[in-house]
Amino acid sequence: MNLFLKIFLWFLAAIALMVGVIVFLNWTVQTEPVVSRWRISVRNQTNIFAETAGQIYATEGEPGLAKFLDRIRKPETIGEVDLIGENGRVWLSEGVNAENYKDLVAKALNSENVEIENHTETALSARQLTMPGGERYVLIVRWERPRMTPFFGESPLRYLRYAGLLLTALLLCWALARYLSWPIGKLRRATQKLAEGDLSTRVADDLGRRRDELASLARDFDVMAERLESLVTSQQRLSRDVSHELRSPLARMNVALEIAKQKTNGDAAPQLARIEAESQRLNDMISRLLTLSQLETGSKDFDRRELNLTAIVEQVAADADFEANAKGRSVKLTKLDDCRIFASESLVRSAVENVLRNAVRYTKEGTAVTVSLEKRNKNAILVIEDMGEGVPEAELANLFRPFYRVGEARDRGSGGTGLGLAIAEQAILAHDGVIGAKNKDGGLSVEISLPCVK
Repeated sequence: MNLFLKIFLWFLAAIALMVGVIVFLNWTVQTEPVVSRWRISVRNQTNIFAETAGQIYATEGEPGLAKFLDRIRKPETIGEVDLIGENGRVWLSEGVNAENYKDLVAKALNSENVEIENHTETALSARQLTMPGGERYVLIVRWERPRMTPFFGESPLRYLRYAGLLLTALLLCWALARYLSWPIGKLRRATQKLAEGDLSTRVADDLGRRRDELASLARDFDVMAERLESLVTSQQRLSRDVSHELRSPLARMNVALEIAKQKTNGDAAPQLARIEAESQRLNDMISRLLTLSQLETGSKDFDRRELNLTAIVEQVAADADFEANAKGRSVKLTKLDDCRIFASESLVRSAVENVLRNAVRYTKEGTAVTVSLEKRNKNAILVIEDMGEGVPEAELANLFRPFYRVGEARDRGSGGTGLGLAIAEQAILAHDGVIGAKNKDGGLSVEISLPCVK
């Protein structure tokens, strides 16, 4: 679950909890006062009803009393009005069973106050009254118990109010979650770009006028990115300058070496040949360093045109197979689709050669390096696999770093300079391609992806 969704759900839960607490407090605070006032009102009205009934009967007789009882039965809050005598006689009430009120009648006859009996949805109030003839009766009134009005009312519009509250909560939570998580998304994308090699990435200006901890983190990120860019640029400049400066004395040394070979006798020939070989190796390393520097900095504009990648791979594989045969190894083409790309021939050829020569160098004697070129989803996929010892999983990400070697199996004694795969990676990246390595069947598999022209 991403951070935005977590923040959104937490805010939504907090708002729901607050609404629930408000409703609960509103209900608990209001219920007790309402019930207390209702009981007082019931007692007062029952007393008034009883006294009035006795007065009306004294002046108007039974017809007047009947009209009075009918009149007080009309309100919606009163469900039943009965007169029950002390002998159990029901007076002016049809269909009433006096046995249902036996206990309440007895209690009212023994009391001078209004007696109340509570039920689930109703309540009964009872008050005794004495008629002019001396007969004692109990006036029983059935009342509707008070109910709390729902928080959003009882009209059909309450559903619209529910929807309005929910929509407001969703919008508010979305806005707050977006406000908090948006800078983190910016920082994450900037970090990814920095990890991909875009050292010019900055993020603080994209956050606007924020002055919170996330803005401070963005400024710290920019300081870090600026420092990294400065260090990497300095390193690249140093490599380029040193390589340029070394070429002149190296050229003079080669001239001096040729003069020495002409003036010395045959006894010094092996030593001079060794010096010449080391000089050539140093010259090759300097050339590779300059090429890598040009690719990393983009200081050189390489000529690009439409190329037949299939022909290039076939030629490089044939040359590598010729060299591999001398070492008891071979190179085999397993698949060769027709792929055309728009690229620099020298760079693409160099990248393929570097990867393939590296595979030939480390594949076991008597085995073959397999090469396949496949057109897939408008991309040319070149896969080169050796049958060597492979590379520890933790070291795979470092294979394309300059001068990087993995343990003793890939040390300087193998003949490599540690620049071939680094140059290959920069050459592929310069053409908007992708290169990666993984272990497969005990060996190393390097996959190169380049966009096809059509």
